[in-house]
Amino acid sequence: MELFLPESGLMFWMLIGFLIVLLILAKVGWPMIMGSVEKRNQHISDSLKEAQEAHDALAGIEAAKEKAIAESHAEQIRIMNESQELKKQLIEEARNEARAEAEKIVAEARMKIEKEQTEAMNKIKAEAITLSVDIAEKLLQRELSDKDAQSRYIEELLKDNKPSIEA
Repeated sequence: MELFLPESGLMFWMLIGFLIVLLILAKVGWPMIMGSVEKRNQHISDSLKEAQEAHDALAGIEAAKEKAIAESHAEQIRIMNESQELKKQLIEEARNEARAEAEKIVAEARMKIEKEQTEAMNKIKAEAITLSVDIAEKLLQRELSDKDAQSRYIEELLKDNKPSIEA
């Protein structure tokens, strides 16, 4: 059993060695180890804070992106509506201008037609007057050349105009 139970002197020196190692570790090793562990903890917590800040910044960027997309979509709809209104307005203006131009052309055509009708009527009247005068002149020349025919013609005229004289 001596193998399992060490001697008291060995135990004493092992205890002193352990206490010296423990004392050296307590004075030098533990502060370095604890400093390293503390630095590591600080680094990990700083990294977690930075990751959280990056996550929050990313969420803010996402929200800003969504807002920008919504604003651009609304702007796109507004621009499309404005262009539709402008298109309708331009079409209406073009129709009104075309209508006014057509009315102007029709009015000018009517005036031209009336002027041409008046000129044609005047030409017809002048032609009828000229023709009447020519016919009357030829009739009078023929009738006046013969004295008997002239007397008969005067009597006919008097007979035709007699009722209008009495009235």
